[in-house]
Amino acid sequence: MVTFVPSTGGPLADVPAFHRTIGGAESNVACTLARTGHTARWVSRVGSDGFGDHLVAAIAAAGVDVGAVQRDPHRPTGIYFRTAGERATTLDAAPGRAEVVYYRKGSAASALSPALVQRRDVWAGRVLHLTGITCALSATCKALMRRLTHREPGRPLVSFDVNHRPALWHGADPWLLAELARGCDLVFVGEDEAEAAWGLADADAIRAALPEPAVLVVKQGAGGATAFGAGERVHVPAPAVDVVAHVGAGDAFAAGFLSATLRGLPLRDRLRHGHLLAAAALTVPGDLAVPPARAHADALVALGEDAWGRLRLGPGWTDRAGDVREEVTR
Repeated sequence: MVTFVPSTGGPLADVPAFHRTIGGAESNVACTLARTGHTARWVSRVGSDGFGDHLVAAIAAAGVDVGAVQRDPHRPTGIYFRTAGERATTLDAAPGRAEVVYYRKGSAASALSPALVQRRDVWAGRVLHLTGITCALSATCKALMRRLTHREPGRPLVSFDVNHRPALWHGADPWLLAELARGCDLVFVGEDEAEAAWGLADADAIRAALPEPAVLVVKQGAGGATAFGAGERVHVPAPAVDVVAHVGAGDAFAAGFLSATLRGLPLRDRLRHGHLLAAAALTVPGDLAVPPARAHADALVALGEDAWGRLRLGPGWTDRAGDVREEVTR
């Protein structure tokens, strides 16, 4: 979608002007992976309108292959407006949480269906990354997600970020997200969203409910993240971050973890790379951030437990390609 972010703070009712940017969980992950040196393709649909032109051009400029993006002459490109706070996980948003208003009903992307998505486009890579947002858009999107998460020989590793958005699931059963997750190989879910959607209170309860994915990653906010896989249970605390805006951090975390997965790194290092890319997103105002250079990220990931625990990352930290001691608090 095209995203409109406020020019000033405060509730949407009081914002006089907005800045146009891009947003969307899957495209965020694709852009971040491309910027970290991987080959990425975005498969979606946009309208034959100026917003669609902007989306395709901006995502292509990040290095993503947009050759499989379809243009719909009859449906518009989706848009949304948001404030700068943290995205809510319940319909009753707490003070300081973001207001998010979607205008995506009847959008080009909501017409995605099994008939419109070619297997050659989504099975071409080593990883197919999906999110729970798509299945909430329409009945045809739900059918597509059921097909893509069906276990069958020859498919790539299927990654699924639950991405529970209460506004999209109002009046619907969010347990469908758990059903889809069970068909995937790698699943990301926030502890807070699992409690809101399914009433599951902690990482171990989530793993008990989702035993099928080979790897399950439970994001625990500032407390870090816990990964389950191959008989392992690994927890990695998140570094301290001077937050500018929370939006996009979950997508960046998924991209960091996927990048490290593609490189064959162990679970602990995958979690650390996820945290670092999330920190890059947290320290900029938009959904997308320029990630740290791979050598810089690898040096931070290699820190000992004590030094990792003393990391503090603020705006501009990804621009520093040199001494990792600059990020370690004393």
